Amino acid sequence: MFKHLKGDLFGGLTAGVVALPLALAFGVQSGMGAIAGLYGAIFIGFFASLFGGTNTQISGPTAPMTAVSMVVIAGIVQVYEGDLSNALPAILSVFIMAGIMQVSLGILKLGKYIKYIPYPVVSGFMTGIGVIILITQLLPAIGYYPVEDEQFIEKFRPAAEEVILKNILKDDVDDNVLVLKNLKVTIEKAKEITPDQILTASIILAKKESSGVIGALKTLPTGIQKINWLELGLTLITIFIIFGFKRITTTIPSTLVALLGVSIAVYFMDIEVRTIGEIPTDLPIPNFEIITGFNFTAIVPYVFTALTLAFLGAIDSLLTSVVADNMTKTRHNPNKELIGQGIGNSIAAIFGGIPGAGATIRTVVNINSGGKTKLSGMIAAAMLLIIVVALGGFAENIPSAVLAGILITVGIGVMDYKGLKVLGSIPKSDVVVMFVVLLLTVFWDLVYAVGIGLVIASLIFMKKMGDSNDVKSGIKRLSGTKYMDHADYSRIPVKWREEIFIKELSGSIFFGYTSDFQSMSRDIPPRATHAIIRMKKVPFIDQSGLFAFEDVLQNLVEKGIQPLLIGVQEQPLYRLESIDIIPDLVGKEHIFENYDACLQWITANVGDTVPAVEN
Repeated sequence: MFKHLKGDLFGGLTAGVVALPLALAFGVQSGMGAIAGLYGAIFIGFFASLFGGTNTQISGPTAPMTAVSMVVIAGIVQVYEGDLSNALPAILSVFIMAGIMQVSLGILKLGKYIKYIPYPVVSGFMTGIGVIILITQLLPAIGYYPVEDEQFIEKFRPAAEEVILKNILKDDVDDNVLVLKNLKVTIEKAKEITPDQILTASIILAKKESSGVIGALKTLPTGIQKINWLELGLTLITIFIIFGFKRITTTIPSTLVALLGVSIAVYFMDIEVRTIGEIPTDLPIPNFEIITGFNFTAIVPYVFTALTLAFLGAIDSLLTSVVADNMTKTRHNPNKELIGQGIGNSIAAIFGGIPGAGATIRTVVNINSGGKTKLSGMIAAAMLLIIVVALGGFAENIPSAVLAGILITVGIGVMDYKGLKVLGSIPKSDVVVMFVVLLLTVFWDLVYAVGIGLVIASLIFMKKMGDSNDVKSGIKRLSGTKYMDHADYSRIPVKWREEIFIKELSGSIFFGYTSDFQSMSRDIPPRATHAIIRMKKVPFIDQSGLFAFEDVLQNLVEKGIQPLLIGVQEQPLYRLESIDIIPDLVGKEHIFENYDACLQWITANVGDTVPAVEN
């Protein structure tokens, strides 16, 4: 491991520098604070490198993982009436569950199957993530924070009072107090409601109303009326530096230059702006409330979300692993990588960090800077830990507008421009899938967007495969001249061309093709006596295809048509024998290795002689 120490040291330090501003920004975006992003980068980065299957990969919070985490955090916080500290055990339990699921994916050796997720689904999701980041950062970019606007919060006062009263009534019903003779007790409780309680409830409702994409868009007109021009200026300067400095040099990360440059300028110019707040400088300690405050009921609704986090992290990581392989001419172990990522995410959650995955940009920086082994990723994580402990007090002075600018550039960068550029030249079905996933991701639910996208893409794929099989697998009627230029078909004696039909099968017989395949027995006229079914190009039959095949053969036999099978491959042969289609419907004497053997059988059993072939 220490053979390439110099390269690993420089690569790890450089990757850690790149990871710092992104970890801060993703932590703030998630809703758990900047320190959660830093802890995620530290623990995922270290343990994913230690136990993972890609030597040069740098892991930590990423845009897609943070976007999904943000939804989880917001949903659970609402359940706990807006109190993040009370909701934290449930939130971290979901993140641990996602990590354990990733480990399970690796143990079950499912890493190799991640590559089968259709590109339009990934493209639509990634572009949707970019749009979400851009929209949700609009309000911070202009310096407007709804929960700090007294006029905005006041709009929710009546609704807050209603919520408090409903809670009192509910509690009294549960305690059997709310009866007519004891109604005075409930009234007395209502009188004891304090202005602070109403304000807290109003803030919770205001936060809920303004959160997410739809909330941000609904609140934006109010925010525009109350723009903080100084905050907006800092955001635009940050964006300008990030994009502009890259034109000067890429040796020094432009994101870090923007973070340090703008923050230092604001600090020394004593400009009063909103900052990211306090960052603990103590060594991280495990959050034991995950165990003491564990509530299984609270996390049950998020099991599918945890699974989505696990799959998304797997996709994100393994795609980065492929990039690393291409750059280093090595080959990663996908299942080991998933185990490493799962361990990293689980440990990060125990210490209060947000989930993450393999980060492409940080990995590329590591490789280009000399990183060769797992030590580089561990060094990057250790450097971040040192920064938190030694410089955390300085980091709390970073303006929130700077992080908003960084996230906006991340949102712009994460979009799949490669997929968007070719919209005019790809099949319309792929365009539909891409935009369905994109719109569902942005305006509804990231979790369901991926699931629905996979279902639609799978249905379209099955339809295309079924149509393709149908085109390739037509029934050949030999009495005409259309197929007589085919060497095999021209050898069928003329007198039998009205009675013998040939079915060419091409491709797997699966549930998406069964309906068209079953029409075969209806297409063969009653005068036919034999049906040759060529199966050399059929590698696979699933359960639906097997029963459809059985139905076809039964119909042929009932019509007095003898099926003859040619070139049956190993898997289809095994399936046909497993439910006794062979020999009950097709005897073994009617199964042939090749066309010549079948033709010999026809010559011997259907007629006495073979007339000269007509041209």
